[in-house]
Amino acid sequence: MGKGLITILLLVVSNSFMTLAWYGHLKFGSGSKLVSNWGLFGVILLSWLIAFFEYCAQVPANRIGFQGTGGPFSLMQLKIIQEVITLVVFVIFATIFFKTETLKSNHLIAFLFLILAVYFVFKK
Repeated sequence: MGKGLITILLLVVSNSFMTLAWYGHLKFGSGSKLVSNWGLFGVILLSWLIAFFEYCAQVPANRIGFQGTGGPFSLMQLKIIQEVITLVVFVIFATIFFKTETLKSNHLIAFLFLILAVYFVFKK
């Protein structure tokens, strides 16, 4: 498996944990007496704990993927890839766990522009 694919897989793992850390308490806190009774400080601590695992994947992804450390991607390319993965992971998460959220045509148009951003950042 090449460094580019490893980087992308680690970014998917990383963004999955980060999405859970940032938005999971909104879903799981509303249906769980345990999390909803914790208060803001408790939820922040829980989110930091989850975010620790995000960093355990994000930092290696950037080190493996960055051209300056022997990887295939420039810093700008890494960031654009990460942003697209973040949004894809978020849309999957929101669609599965938040049934009130729907994917609309304006969202699809925005994603098209993100795909164009990836195209342009890799264009020489």
